[in-house]
Amino acid sequence: MPFLEAVRLALQTIRVQKLKSFFTLLGVMIGVMFLIAVVSIVEGMADYVENDFAAKIIGVNTFDVRRWPNFNPNEDDEDWRELMRRPRLHENDAQLVRETLSADFRTAIVSETFLYANAPQVRPRMVQAIATEASYFDIKKFALTHGRAFAQQEVNTGARVLVIGDEIARYYFANLDPLGRELRIGGQPYTVIGVIEPQGSVFGFSLDRMAIAPYTSPLGRAIRPRGDIAYITVQGPTREVLMDGMEAVRSALRGARRLGPGRPDNFALETSDAALSFFDGIKSKMVLFGTALPAIGLVVGALVIMNIMLVAVAERTHEIGIRKALGAKRRDIMIQFLIEASTLSLIGAAIGVALGIAMSQTIAALTPLPASVAPWSVVAALIVGAGVGIVAGIYPASRASRLDPIAALRQE
Repeated sequence: MPFLEAVRLALQTIRVQKLKSFFTLLGVMIGVMFLIAVVSIVEGMADYVENDFAAKIIGVNTFDVRRWPNFNPNEDDEDWRELMRRPRLHENDAQLVRETLSADFRTAIVSETFLYANAPQVRPRMVQAIATEASYFDIKKFALTHGRAFAQQEVNTGARVLVIGDEIARYYFANLDPLGRELRIGGQPYTVIGVIEPQGSVFGFSLDRMAIAPYTSPLGRAIRPRGDIAYITVQGPTREVLMDGMEAVRSALRGARRLGPGRPDNFALETSDAALSFFDGIKSKMVLFGTALPAIGLVVGALVIMNIMLVAVAERTHEIGIRKALGAKRRDIMIQFLIEASTLSLIGAAIGVALGIAMSQTIAALTPLPASVAPWSVVAALIVGAGVGIVAGIYPASRASRLDPIAALRQE
């Protein structure tokens, strides 16, 4: 039987036996649907982490000098005790970093936490309080829709000036010009001098709740009462120069802290690669657990297809006998039933792909999870769908091809 004729026969079977065909394809449809949805979410999150999360949270061509790593998934009790013994970072460390690097680098002291902010006639609300330097705005590439960023001179004098995010401006100063107005954080008043353009969100966390003031202002002491700093962020002109700068900073800090050749660093230099490697570990687990359900669906689908094809062989025994009597070989009979099984499975996979794409887009629209349908996943799903049909159809096709033509012709 020609290939197209076998496909036509399979489509005719689906059209005539709609309900049975639906249940035949259901397992493959569900399996492929969840496979596409899981892959889309994982791929979307990977793209989001690489292009948005790392760039917004850490920055482009930047590294942070920290007391301990910000991303450390394999931390145990002994590691935690070692981290707690590390010396804190202070302004003299930032000065050492600046002296070590060339003028092409930007640096900024940064301390941050969440504090309540108050304004007249508005309920207090938690904001992301950031105490830093003027260069922070250039490193993060923050553009302002109103006003200006504070200058280094205001950092030197500890001025109580504040640059706020768009969400804070809308919440505390709805229908008002926020510039020149007072916002109290940690019980201290600050004058708003600028509003940052909307930054969006990261996994549902708004980046527009920022309130940024000089680290020498009372906000710096409210965040770090001990007088230390959280971290020093450094931005290089290029990726290659950044790596050289990291090694120079590492050598300078090790020398200043008198760390011998055999002793590990008692500080952390962290780039966006750390965040990406942290996510890679999560991504592999997500793929592992996320594909378990689709795999079960595909196994169930394969069993159903095998069962239906066995029934089809029993129902068409007479037809098989006639074909064999007319000269059809075992290979012809086997190919016919394999094509029918794979056609059924492929149709189920195609429907599952469409449902999976719709499901992933719905999740992206209704939840903070990003989704991005990868073209390779669609091709892979269709190949898997056809493969399930072929695997499920091997035994029924083999059984059909082995029928004795005389016995088959006697079958009614």
